[in-house]
Amino acid sequence: MVTTHTTPQAPLDPTQAVNDAFNHVIFPLVHTADVRDFGPNIYVKGDGVHLTDVNGNVFLDMMSSHTRANSLGYGNDEIATAIYEQLKTLHYIGTVSNLSGPVIELSKKIGSLAPGQLSRIMFVSGGSEAVESALKMARQYHINAGRKPRAHKIISRWNAYHGATMGALAVTDWLNTRHISEPGVPGCSFIPGPMNYRNPFNMGAEEYTEFCADYLERQIQHEGPELVAAFIAEPVMQAHGVQIAPASYFQRIREICDKYEVLWINDEVITGFGRTGNWFAIERMGVEPDIMTFAKAMTAGYMPMGGVITRPEIADTLPIFRHVHTFSGHAGASACALTVIKIMEREKLVDNSRDVGAYALDALKQALEPLPIVGQVRGVGMWMAVDFTKDKSTKEAFTDDTVSAVVRKMYRHGVVASAIGTSFEVAPPLISDRSHMNELVRVAEQSIREVIAERKLG
Repeated sequence: MVTTHTTPQAPLDPTQAVNDAFNHVIFPLVHTADVRDFGPNIYVKGDGVHLTDVNGNVFLDMMSSHTRANSLGYGNDEIATAIYEQLKTLHYIGTVSNLSGPVIELSKKIGSLAPGQLSRIMFVSGGSEAVESALKMARQYHINAGRKPRAHKIISRWNAYHGATMGALAVTDWLNTRHISEPGVPGCSFIPGPMNYRNPFNMGAEEYTEFCADYLERQIQHEGPELVAAFIAEPVMQAHGVQIAPASYFQRIREICDKYEVLWINDEVITGFGRTGNWFAIERMGVEPDIMTFAKAMTAGYMPMGGVITRPEIADTLPIFRHVHTFSGHAGASACALTVIKIMEREKLVDNSRDVGAYALDALKQALEPLPIVGQVRGVGMWMAVDFTKDKSTKEAFTDDTVSAVVRKMYRHGVVASAIGTSFEVAPPLISDRSHMNELVRVAEQSIREVIAERKLG
């Protein structure tokens, strides 16, 4: 055996690191001018819920690493060791009919956690691939079932985000990523989805929710029921920050999909594995989807992984699932996910997400909703949003950089949040406690008050 000795990495020079980043890195979804003015943010260390940047500044990370994936915080030795031990033993065995022990064990474990009869799983490398797999599964199911062999159309929702690969992008309507890549995959259409605080038709919340559910039935009829393969929806939409639909909406969706033999794909890439105070957010709705996607928090961000799960009768209808990913069922990633789940169960972190999240939501509401530019504070579990308005009577949204200015203030005061449309959001790691939430509330209130004073708002 060859013994190797590693040399500690030399500390980054802040100025050189920024120059090298600009010369060699492509920054997605952010304007280059903004990166030059306000970033990039270069970090060198993480510990628990805190990050240290290249200049030695320490931040309270209330976004779980921006993408909401880092659900168990930084520097977890137990997860790192599990990955290391698996990589030493058998790091990768390919795909198709090749399996490792951790893949089988993980499939069984997630099947025991998923709602209802969802129990057949295919693993992939991330959320976009999970959605791609779900869309292909729905179309191939209809071909093989024979009742709707021409069904290929997918219905999604306004402001939905389902990923950045071409299939997932075709059912995406958020972050300005779809139009610039069109023409894309044909056969996809969009309908309104429930929104909190304000909606494009200025309806009351209950009336608008019913309208959105009824719209799905009208769209299926319009597209032709025999041609519609699936409806895809996030149980909690991220657009404009944590859009929470009532259970009645998804109960009605279940009825409509059953009526027209349309498969319902529940996209839990963000919400799965404890984010909303349940293992999966759809548990709150009391109904079972046909197919469900997940990623992000399943490995707590320590390895890239995602998956799609369905019921046995759907999987068994496919004699061959004509789809493949190189790293489908990676042994190291599977060992990572198994360890994440073990930690979550042992430390009761789903309960912590629900309880500490409820504490934070109440504290944010009390502190922020009285402020003149805050329209609504909403959230579920460890995912909250603060929605802003120019005028509380009209709910008019800001069209300038006011929301981003608040987030930048929070960052200067040592707390990481993220602007998202008319709101800023926070998605704290599930290991966060009340002291972290108190700091979040204090900094959020201070930052909003400073922006109000500087811009003479309200």
